Amino acid sequence: MKAILGTTVLSLSALLSTTAFAQDTTFTINSFGGAYETAHRACIITPFEEETGVSVNVVTAYSADAFAQLRAQKDAPQFDVIHFSGGQEIVGAAEGLLAPIDAASLTNAADVYDFAKANLAKGEGPAYSIAAIGLIYNTDAVSPAPTQWADLLNPEYSEHLVLTDISNGYGMLGFLMLNQSQGGDLNNIQPGLDAVAKLLEAGALIVSTSPEIQQEFAQNDAWIAPYASDYAFTLRKAGLPSGFAQGAEGTPASYITTNVVAGRPNTDLALKFVDMSISPEAQECFAEALRYSPTNSKAELSAEVAADVAYGEEGVAGLIRFDPAVIEANRTAWVEEWNKTIAR
Repeated sequence: MKAILGTTVLSLSALLSTTAFAQDTTFTINSFGGAYETAHRACIITPFEEETGVSVNVVTAYSADAFAQLRAQKDAPQFDVIHFSGGQEIVGAAEGLLAPIDAASLTNAADVYDFAKANLAKGEGPAYSIAAIGLIYNTDAVSPAPTQWADLLNPEYSEHLVLTDISNGYGMLGFLMLNQSQGGDLNNIQPGLDAVAKLLEAGALIVSTSPEIQQEFAQNDAWIAPYASDYAFTLRKAGLPSGFAQGAEGTPASYITTNVVAGRPNTDLALKFVDMSISPEAQECFAEALRYSPTNSKAELSAEVAADVAYGEEGVAGLIRFDPAVIEANRTAWVEEWNKTIAR
């Protein structure tokens, strides 16, 4: 009888701890739609709902739109947790739209790489996935594999190179890395523009979207393209021989962050959601599904998955984050110069 009573008490306790979260709670987040949102649900949202009993309202909104909504709702925020991939958390935290996070409130924070949790106390949520930008290449046509960004200037690739317009976020990061490999920096993008002009003269092609990259690899004998690690996996799933290489000069990265919105009543729930997002299990799931790089040092990936991402201490050591605030401040001027260059 004692054992049965003990079990009953434990079961009741677990039930109460779950329903305590669930009662009269509206919990709202954003996600990015498509395959990403499918993975988001499988890796984090559904496990969170099952553990807490809370139903998550998912608003499909990319980073810029989500941030615009967050600003517009400043006096009455609707999101409990908000996700960004373009660095909007830096501005949001500075404007007081995001709540500071005490690392001690996250059970998984100790295992997250330092760069991914550097400004929790300022309100910048942790990066729970990384889209690493490197060199996607045709494994049948390119041997040996490319090893550096300067390889993009290899004459053998001239008529088989696909660049992405810098109106595309990944295209911007790839261009900035090419610029850096040629001696430029965020104060001087001319070396990169000069390199692009040479590549175009030699036969390179510029596209605007990821589906166009797939089309070029599938139909027009493309061999190499600077783009995100997850897209090499997309090409391979489409039956195309593709690999991903990190350039020796460094790997630009798009940080995908999970942030607690200030002024909402569900702070404990929000912290739990963030904590689950940075768990090794969630990050292994994302890497398996979409080939995003984990930021939790305890995430364990198969050799097949690890080959497609920046993984482990050594893999993430080469990650570079170009300052999102500087990019945003210069975006219009840079796009204007880019358009002049590619129109020649």
